[in-house]
Amino acid sequence: MDFTLLSLHLFSLFLLHQPLYAAAAAASTHKTTATTRFRSELISHPTPSTGLSPTTYFEVTKPIKLPRTKPCSYLLLHHDFAYTYGKPPVLSNYTPPSDCPSQNFSKIVLQWRATSKGRQFDRIFGVWLGGVELLRSCTAEPRATGIVWTVEKDVTRYYSLLMTNQTLAVYLGNLVDKTYTGVYHVNLSIHFYPYAEGNFNSRDPNWNNHDSLANSYRSGADLILPISRNLPLNDGLWFEIENSTDVGSKNFTIPQNAFRAVLEVYVSFHENDEFWYTNFPNEYIVANNLTGTPGNGPFREVVVSLDGIVVGAVWPFTVIYTGGINPLLWRPITGIGSFDLPSYDIEVTQFLGTMLDGKTHEFAFSVTNALNVWYIDANLHVWLDKKSVKTEGRLLTHASVPPVVYLVSKFTGLNGSFLTSANRSISSIGWVKSSHGKVTTNSTQALTYSNLMVIGNDGNLQIVNQFIGFNDSVFATVPSSSIHSIQSFKRFPLYLYSNSVDQGNETYSLVTNLTLGFNEEKKSSGYGLLVSSLKNLQNAQGTILVKGNLVVSGLGSTQQEYRYDGSKFCYFRNVSSSNYTILYDKLDNTCSKKSRPHVGFRLVQRWPYDEVCNTGSKKSRPHVGFRLVQRWPYDEVCNTGSKKSRPHVGFRLVQRWPFPARRAFI
Repeated sequence: MDFTLLSLHLFSLFLLHQPLYAAAAAASTHKTTATTRFRSELISHPTPSTGLSPTTYFEVTKPIKLPRTKPCSYLLLHHDFAYTYGKPPVLSNYTPPSDCPSQNFSKIVLQWRATSKGRQFDRIFGVWLGGVELLRSCTAEPRATGIVWTVEKDVTRYYSLLMTNQTLAVYLGNLVDKTYTGVYHVNLSIHFYPYAEGNFNSRDPNWNNHDSLANSYRSGADLILPISRNLPLNDGLWFEIENSTDVGSKNFTIPQNAFRAVLEVYVSFHENDEFWYTNFPNEYIVANNLTGTPGNGPFREVVVSLDGIVVGAVWPFTVIYTGGINPLLWRPITGIGSFDLPSYDIEVTQFLGTMLDGKTHEFAFSVTNALNVWYIDANLHVWLDKKSVKTEGRLLTHASVPPVVYLVSKFTGLNGSFLTSANRSISSIGWVKSSHGKVTTNSTQALTYSNLMVIGNDGNLQIVNQFIGFNDSVFATVPSSSIHSIQSFKRFPLYLYSNSVDQGNETYSLVTNLTLGFNEEKKSSGYGLLVSSLKNLQNAQGTILVKGNLVVSGLGSTQQEYRYDGSKFCYFRNVSSSNYTILYDKLDNTCSKKSRPHVGFRLVQRWPYDEVCNTGSKKSRPHVGFRLVQRWPYDEVCNTGSKKSRPHVGFRLVQRWPFPARRAFI
């Protein structure tokens, strides 16, 4: 084969350093060597900065709905993160606001603002308060003329924690030398927005917010316990999961008057598993005698256990960091979730009966099929009964069967196709008796997964089409009625195409196409009915031309449509960019669907079959050229069997963006 699978696998392979390109690389964790699969060290000639203003990077998301009150704002930390790899987190003493005219707050917002200039990898970082993680994020990759970006996160759910003295810890492992010159200059602030005059505060300690049981489910927890590593450390407070048998765990105790508990889990993946959804099955690696190629297939699952019993699972969204896949795609629009990685809530109220004995218990985390390295920790949110010294509970039923994973493979040499599918469910029912009465909680997780991977052109072409369905529901009832319910239906589609072509004279081109989606529908009741829908879809295309280890030309373009519809708030944004330039940006915050344009993606994929196999006539094959279509199973890839005999399984994506024209920039 003309190129090794090192260059085959996807194209996030260079450190670029001029106005067209910024420094690319490992999303890095904080290691000195880049991920061997997707990243090599291709460098373009630096261009001196000539007084151009810094580029503003951003992640498309809905704005935080703020009250019309003046916030009390405080700078928590100012720090320049230079050579910080392998050193302790930056620490600061945190005290709650004491000089704010009001001590009752409707909204609390954490704000990260950073600048950088030069060449640098992207870096994962975390912010903890008293060991409780408030933010998991990735830095943007700088350019010679400088960059700036801001992340704002609603941290009101941590209200009780923010009202106490704590230690603030920030870890961002960075490396600075003569080549990688980017220093991250960071300001971390917090903004407290008081309630408007006359509005009651359900979190005011002088107002018994648990007189109404339904209201307690919408209020923040009374206590938040860190399920993370303890300081001092020379790293982040997250647990490091390095293989499929590794386990990170933490002992804890909870007050004996707890009546509800929710575990919030943070997850990020790096190094050999940064692109786990593209990892080859081990049988393919062995058959082709490949070395240095991450394997264990493309399925991953974060397993959460309480005292050795599986209480929940996370099938994570495929966050692509700012140097991932092709770094030119993420300038200035970054990947979904890259600046504010999602956390995942697991209801554990059903298990309180086993935790209310005053003894020490253990939460543990592992990752199915894991390679080095995953960063995982959690926050345990606990609601307390102010009128009781002790509550009691019992687990009634619990069912958790390990995921059923299927692999169907068909390959000859370096060419072939693989379909990996899995599903599982976890359900439990338990009751807790408190001053609110006897409340029974029923929680269910239902998860589905499919990944179709096609490898062609003697290993230089890879196509991945993946879908994750992540549904969970919680119902809390008393004997007479339902007091709380929440249902969440998440859908994570991903389509990835990469093709490496030899252009002669030690030069090759790399073409990449990507579709990434985060869709969620939520319905909750108990204090009125709340319904919301989020459809967040990115489409990106990139090409680069490489001679030796020098990127001589390239193009990266991204289009994104973000649509949020809530019961009281709506937000729509359609934006596109190409190589640092915003081409189109449409905003709308009205809730009338008629007034909003229906622009963007109606995803569809037609595989470029001609590049995958050489069977069948061209007339019998679907049109190639990125109006892409996916249909399970693989025999459609090689045109074997009749269409009538093939099941139509999985999701039907469509993408209306054509292949980008290949342009050269010197």
